[in-house]
Amino acid sequence: MYTFSSKLKTFSLILMAIGLLGIGYGFISAPKDIQEVEAILASDAHGSHEVSKSSTEAHAAAGENKVSADAEHKEHLEHVLNQLQNKPWSALYVACIFFMLISLGVLAFYAIQQVAQAGWSPVLFRVMQGITAYLPVGSVLFFIFLILSGLHFNHLFIWLDPSVVAEDKIIANKASYLNFPFWIIRAAVFLIGWNLYRYFSRKNCLAQDEAKDDSFYKKNFKMSAGFLVFFIVTESIMSWDWIMSIDPHWFSTLFGWYVFASFFVSAITTICLITLYLKSKGYLEHVNTSHIHDLAKFMFGFSVFWTYLWFSQFMLIWYADIPEEVTYFVTRIQLYNLPFFGAVVMNFVFPILILINTDFKRITWVLIMAGSVILFGHYIDFFNMIMPGTVGDQWFIGVSEIASVLFFLGLFIYVVFTALTKAPLLPKRNPFIEESKHFHY
Repeated sequence: MYTFSSKLKTFSLILMAIGLLGIGYGFISAPKDIQEVEAILASDAHGSHEVSKSSTEAHAAAGENKVSADAEHKEHLEHVLNQLQNKPWSALYVACIFFMLISLGVLAFYAIQQVAQAGWSPVLFRVMQGITAYLPVGSVLFFIFLILSGLHFNHLFIWLDPSVVAEDKIIANKASYLNFPFWIIRAAVFLIGWNLYRYFSRKNCLAQDEAKDDSFYKKNFKMSAGFLVFFIVTESIMSWDWIMSIDPHWFSTLFGWYVFASFFVSAITTICLITLYLKSKGYLEHVNTSHIHDLAKFMFGFSVFWTYLWFSQFMLIWYADIPEEVTYFVTRIQLYNLPFFGAVVMNFVFPILILINTDFKRITWVLIMAGSVILFGHYIDFFNMIMPGTVGDQWFIGVSEIASVLFFLGLFIYVVFTALTKAPLLPKRNPFIEESKHFHY
């Protein structure tokens, strides 16, 4: 049995405490009115808002009606106010959905291993189940966030604002799908469905340890096959509902796959890093370098898959040059140039250069370094997907972003490593456990 060390527990609680303080500071320090915004703009000589302000003044100087110029300037200030008030909410949302989807990705990977009747991975099943223990906690927090969005505590989803829908024909045409009751019901169905599978699959896996036959294993096999069908459908819809609808004028037929690739490679990387940590503490005696090598191969393979989808989505839209589609990338290239292309370096160039080497796939420090870069790179990927539609050009990595990551990281570590103490780390009666123990190549 794994014992949750007091040092790690303290570390996770400290992260959560620092995160909560930073999140609170982010909300308190957000501007409350346009006067505060004007003061912020005046003190920042490098922001794009100065261009807009100068443009307004230039129009006035050119002889435009002063009332019109003042109205335009006030409208600009209100727009910036909404963006800056969105910023702490957006930072919280990015971290909240990122960690929840990591646990969901691990759950999907676990289900794939069950259905494939994989012989190499059963010694890692309890690690996977420990990581998926975060899914119920993350789901509750995420659902609360969606409820708060529907109650207009924030303005991340502009289609939730009736005044916007009334004036926007494109959004109005999507109102039969993008409306709060239907949206929140879909979210509840998805979250409940995923968590039910997690609960019963773990229950059957633990029961199999004490069983005299393979009946619980067979139940899990059938349940996993059904879950994967449910998952592939709900994952696509989830990506439209929770991320793509932030930019409701834009859509991509590849988006569901793109989001999947991002959180799936993050999930496999998390399995690898936690396995290496447990191994370093003397646990998981049957996990050998061949198991680690296979996890690293998945990290490498899905990094390439993510890049394929990134390039396909970008190239097709950019080449077609349809205004309502290409604006998605124009915004990110012009306003988010560093994180946009930085994500490609961290999520493709770096893994390719490091993990293409077979020997490196078995070296602990190399995998920790590569895994840390991959996880940070895919956090930035989610940042790129969400922030442009919520905060526009008012983005920067500040207290709110760092604090949100620290809080959810601390919570993730606490929940996962607490769950790992609840059951033996080796499934006893899995039909493939002996094959997995002696897995070498």
